Order: sequence, then C-alpha cells, then structure tokens
Amino acid sequence: MPPLDPEQLAARTWFEQLRDLICAEFEAIEREAGSDAVFAYTPWDRVDPSGEPGGGGVRGVLKGRVFEKVGVNVSTVGGTFEGEFAKSIHGAGDNPHFFATGISLVAHMANPHVPAVHMNTRFLVTTKRWFGGGADLNPPLPIAQDTAEFHARLRSACDAHDPSYYPRFSKWADEYFYIPHRGVHRGVGGIFYDHLEGDFATNLRFTQDVGRAFLDSYPAIVRRRMDAPFTPADEEAMLAWRGRYAEFNLVHDRGTLFGLKTGGNIDAILMSLPPRATWA
Repeated sequence: MPPLDPEQLAARTWFEQLRDLICAEFEAIEREAGSDAVFAYTPWDRVDPSGEPGGGGVRGVLKGRVFEKVGVNVSTVGGTFEGEFAKSIHGAGDNPHFFATGISLVAHMANPHVPAVHMNTRFLVTTKRWFGGGADLNPPLPIAQDTAEFHARLRSACDAHDPSYYPRFSKWADEYFYIPHRGVHRGVGGIFYDHLEGDFATNLRFTQDVGRAFLDSYPAIVRRRMDAPFTPADEEAMLAWRGRYAEFNLVHDRGTLFGLKTGGNIDAILMSLPPRATWA
C-alpha cells in the first residue's frame, strides 16, 4: 500500500486516538464493577487481490462483568476493489483503487437494562474523498431517558456544524437500521451519514465530534444501568433481540459486506455478532 498522504494520516491518527479513549473508558467501567477485564488486542495484515500488501488493523475485544462482549476495531487498508463490487462504491465505478481507514465498535452488555450500541466512523478515498459513519443505540428493553439523552448529545454535535445534519442523519439512521424481513427497527436510532465530501478539515472535525459525542453519552448510560436488577424474562428478551441484531448485520449491513469483499480480517468483521443469542 502506498505511503499515506496528510489527510489519510490525519484520519487514521484520529481513529486510533478515539479507540484508545473509548477502550480506557470501558476498562474503567469494568474496574468500577469490580472486574479486572481488559481489552485483548490482535493485529492483522491484509493482502490485496493484486498480491501486494493491503494494510491491516487491530482488533480489540473485551469480555467482562459489564461488557459481555465489546469489540473496538481500527483498520487502514487500500488496494483495488475486485470485479463488480467496485461499481457499488462511491467514486470507484471507473477506477477500482481505494483507501479506507476507520473505527468500528459494537458492545453487547451483560445486563439487559444496559443498551447495546454500535458506533462506526470512516474516511474513504476513491476518485472522491469522503467521511461516513454514525452511532446508534440498541436496547433490548428501551428506556426513554437513555434514548433521549443519547439523541440529544448527537443532536448537539450535529447542530454545532450544520442545523440540517441531525434531522437528515437521524432519519437516515432510522431508514438504514431497519430489518425489512422482520418489519422492525434494529434499535432506537441515532445518526448515520455517508459520502460527506467537501472540505477535509471541516468534515474531519465533524467526524471527531461524533466520536466525542459517543464518548460523552454512552458510558454515562452504562454507569446508570449496569447495576439494575433484572429477571430471567428480561434476559430472554435480550437474547431474542440479539438474534434480530445478528440477522441485520449478516444480511443487510454494508460494513459487513465491505469487509468481506475487501479481504478484511474475518474475526474483526464478525466481532459485531453477540456472544449469545436465541431464535424461536
């Protein structure tokens, strides 16, 4: 993979910094719960279909008392899209060369009253350059206070940049995180954005603020709910809901498809799957 240009390097550096901040916060929550669980990090390398080195990443996984399973992955990859897949990627239809760097996080919680969560932000380069990503809350047993606070923090991050962002990106999240074959949404929403082109520095600042909004809001929700009592029926509801989450990620999620089509690390791609789930 060629050396990174200044924009590619700046994006990668931020995603790695955000990873470190998030992982430190999640480990602190485990300490507060009396657990010594820490992230285990596994680096991986990618070989491009051309046979040349294609970048790689680091998969981080924590299994603890509060976080039954949380994965925080960063990757920086590049090379050439294979075949028809290039036509599905913004700006790659006529030239299949690409670069991508990003962070992806999915947390499945031990307590059914603590919402699961997904967060992903990324920077891609084809014949165009753009940011994408977002964050969405996925509670098995929704609590209005948590939903409102999560959305409010994302709204404030959006409004600081463009008052049209939150209405547009929250609607996009509702449309995207939907399971058509079940006729249900995956969770209670958040924001989702893609193909955010234009001034690199401006869009990087927005993407950074999305990451900071996640870091401000989600750990506070975890701390509020992690000691709540729950019943066997609550746990059964959580496991059934996790089955729906797995269905979405395996059937409809673009990120899963992108990782599989570009030769990513299988364990990193599928870290979004819950450790336990049930189907009727």
